[in-house]
Amino acid sequence: MAELRSFFSRHEDLTQVLLYAGIITSLWFAEIMVSAESIKYKWKHSTVNALFIFTALPIQLLLTTFVILISKWDIAHHWGIINFIPHHRNHWVYYISLFILLDLCEYIYHVTMHKVEALWKFHLVHHSDLKVDVSTTTREHPCETAIRTGFLMLWVFICGPAIGVLILRQTFQSFSNIIAHTEFRLPEKVNRIVGLVFITPNLHHVHHHYQLPYTDCNYGDVLSIWDRLFGTYGKLSKTETVFGIDTHMNEQLNGNFAGVVKLPFQKFERPTQQHNNY
Repeated sequence: MAELRSFFSRHEDLTQVLLYAGIITSLWFAEIMVSAESIKYKWKHSTVNALFIFTALPIQLLLTTFVILISKWDIAHHWGIINFIPHHRNHWVYYISLFILLDLCEYIYHVTMHKVEALWKFHLVHHSDLKVDVSTTTREHPCETAIRTGFLMLWVFICGPAIGVLILRQTFQSFSNIIAHTEFRLPEKVNRIVGLVFITPNLHHVHHHYQLPYTDCNYGDVLSIWDRLFGTYGKLSKTETVFGIDTHMNEQLNGNFAGVVKLPFQKFERPTQQHNNY
């Protein structure tokens, strides 16, 4: 067991990639089995999104090295918010506290990507997908990959988690993000219960609605509690949800990898929020 833990600690990126690929592939085939769309359309749509894996991986692998170095520095110097939490030497307190802290940090990151115009230009690539399914998880502009990992370095520096916490956190985060983007939705009664604590596909689909104010709600990464706490929680039925972003609804452009990569560098005006019927 110690050797296995040591291997995963030394190969965190490989662990995440294998887990990520396995879950996405399984759900992609599951979506095909229940989807009313043709396999040809599904394949074309997924291929565009999958190409972003090849831009994300080199950046992710390079910058995660610095994340690990920062984590080791934190531990060596007893640095980070975790050191001020009572009974933090207890494993349960340590892991749960850091999981919650890091999830709050990811909520802050997500809100920042929406509210800062220069960052939104890159994040809108993810939102520009007109058909949200499990492949949408990989639709991330390479510049956002760098920005996201840069923020992670900051969160690790501030919070002070050990490598084991990061592996656990990234495992839950990867699983949650993949599930949130899948075509499958929970029955409404189940969603009301699970959604009290966790982000569900039902909740995240609202976030991918093409118009404000819904685009600016349900920012949660794993936990939905932050949206409820900070007033960014929103509801919208499946029949009312339209995927995409209203400034970029060109199906031909959004279905072309090169065109999507260029989106942040094109001029556009973001619509102002007209109403607040959350």
